[in-house]
Amino acid sequence: MTTTWKVSLPCTRAEADLLAEDQLFIAGSDSTPTIVASESDSKRPDEWMIDVYCQVEPDAALIGNLLKLSPSAEAAAFQPLVEMLDDEDWVTLSQQGLEPLRAGRFHVHTSSDQPSDDPRLTNLCIDAGQAFGTGHHETTMGCLHSLDRLKRTSHRFRNIADVGTGTGLLAFAAHHLWPDAKIIASDIDPIAVAITEENCELNAIVPGNGRGQIRILQSNGLDHPALEQRAPYDLIIANILAGPLVALAPQIAAAASAGTVLILAGLLARQKTEVVRAYLSQGFRLRQTRLENEWPCLTLVKARKYGHARTPMRKKSPLAPDYFGEI
Repeated sequence: MTTTWKVSLPCTRAEADLLAEDQLFIAGSDSTPTIVASESDSKRPDEWMIDVYCQVEPDAALIGNLLKLSPSAEAAAFQPLVEMLDDEDWVTLSQQGLEPLRAGRFHVHTSSDQPSDDPRLTNLCIDAGQAFGTGHHETTMGCLHSLDRLKRTSHRFRNIADVGTGTGLLAFAAHHLWPDAKIIASDIDPIAVAITEENCELNAIVPGNGRGQIRILQSNGLDHPALEQRAPYDLIIANILAGPLVALAPQIAAAASAGTVLILAGLLARQKTEVVRAYLSQGFRLRQTRLENEWPCLTLVKARKYGHARTPMRKKSPLAPDYFGEI
């Protein structure tokens, strides 16, 4: 029997942003913990929860370090809730019980549910696991709808990057919309990379470097040599958090060329101005905002006068979206 311990405490959205940015390691334990930050209630978007899963009983040092991740809980003298969970993968179970959903032309379901028999819909099978991006959060829904809209407005893409892929869902959606494209999906979390590989098999998608395939790799942002070598991309998707989105703006701009379409999500409405400003300064222009409750999904386009950072300006590909056209 495997025993898992869970430590929980509330936090703010800003504290969750910092947690994701810093990739903080919690000392005081003989095992590396799994840290999960999640929204408690979509109607109260500033209220989040930190759950830490570990294989040994949390000691005072671990609990003390955990409190430092949530200054608001520490200031309120909140005592973390400690639970012992027996013989289960509770990180996975925390995401189970999800109902199939519809987003644009996509029907997203788990392997325990039946795919849709509606010929107008594209089925995507995404099992719950120790990575995020099942499609049920507003940020992922916004990205699915935005990708669907690009297809409906006759945009074509041949070189696509999904940064912070989670379960691989958005990369899979792009694959179905543009089946001849080369797609690369990356995540900083090795667990997310492994789950994306598993989900590839569930969706009969071939991992690889060729057209119609998806290259899956672990990377902090776009630092991986394979991501740099394949640039510039004509479509970049990044559904992460506001802090990392701002920090990655120069890297993403360097991986884009004139006409590159960029889909950004993971930010709250009150963070939109800061994120948009970071990308305007890198030569992007905001073309559309889709709002799901308090979660905007932004579609931007790289302006013509800004070329790819490592290559000279060249004539725009006839396959690239028109910057002056409607997104």
